[in-house]
Amino acid sequence: MENDQGLNVDLYIPRKCSWTKRLITAKDHAAVQINIGNVDPATGTYTGDYQTFALCGFVRTKGEADLALSTLLAQQAQN
Repeated sequence: MENDQGLNVDLYIPRKCSWTKRLITAKDHAAVQINIGNVDPATGTYTGDYQTFALCGFVRTKGEADLALSTLLAQQAQN
């Protein structure tokens, strides 16, 4: 919800899983959010930017977190 000035005033904003697009609820204690740093292709150094990926506990419980993260990174590299 936004107030009159356009500022977000909600106390809780749920995240979505980057792989399954499921909502990550407050009680999903197995969920993780991972920041992957961007690297300059010419020099190989960290540029200071990063991509954020959220994985829900369902994906981690099924043992597919590594597949999900590598696929998401490959999709980002193509774009």
